[in-house]
Amino acid sequence: MSIKTHKDLDVWNDAMELVTNIYKLTKSFPKDELYGLTSQMRRSAVSVPSNIAEGAARKNKAEFIQFLHIALGSSSELETQLIISKNLNYSKTINGLLSKITNIRKMTFGLIKSIKNKS
Repeated sequence: MSIKTHKDLDVWNDAMELVTNIYKLTKSFPKDELYGLTSQMRRSAVSVPSNIAEGAARKNKAEFIQFLHIALGSSSELETQLIISKNLNYSKTINGLLSKITNIRKMTFGLIKSIKNKS
């Protein structure tokens, strides 16, 4: 299968699903966290597929890789925020989401490696 746009990338599709899951999770967070942890988690989650998409649209492979590294940073940020939400008892079960983040990171590293090997 050839890659025509970011929408053809499994990692982008998985990251989009993660965004939906984070929005659903944070909907139940306390209202006083709306501009705190809720906002931060949503922003971090949205940043992952957004940076994958932006990088894929670049003509230069080095730029694509740079945006993939930004997506990795955002996924690490989100992982940290999920653990904080668990520590604050805002969410009891985050293992599925942490697992999804780990998988997205592995796929992102794989994509970086693949792009570097094609250079």
